[in-house]
Amino acid sequence: MKKYAVELEPQARTELEALTRRGSASARRIKRALILLAAADGETDKSIAAKVRIHPNTVQRIRQRYVSESLEAALSERPRPGKARKLAGPEEAFVIALACTDAPEGRQTWTMQLLADRLIELKLVESISDDTVRRTLKRGTSSPGSARSGASPR
Repeated sequence: MKKYAVELEPQARTELEALTRRGSASARRIKRALILLAAADGETDKSIAAKVRIHPNTVQRIRQRYVSESLEAALSERPRPGKARKLAGPEEAFVIALACTDAPEGRQTWTMQLLADRLIELKLVESISDDTVRRTLKRGTSSPGSARSGASPR
């Protein structure tokens, strides 16, 4: 007998079957739903893994999360490790808008370091590197030259 045996209630089974048929969820969420359905039908981890093309350990972990936590926990992504962004949402938009303004007096253009210094000066962030500003502008596909010259963005 398996340590984490999946026993689905009729409502949960209906929800999982609908999720796999709809196809509007992420591929990973659909895969997890298929794993839970197969596990509830009594299939082995190896046969489920071969069918869904994942490692048997993944099948075991999803079963474990379903039994010990919940259906939603088994279907959802866990947060990934890593540092939170320094600039997100409104701050990101502000950086892009600031880069599109006229450069400070005595300068022809904004540099990444000037933008970073201005963000600190305005107390939007406590500290920030010029490279973080560069990545933010790159993500926003900001190009002050194309906006001013009337050229259309790619």
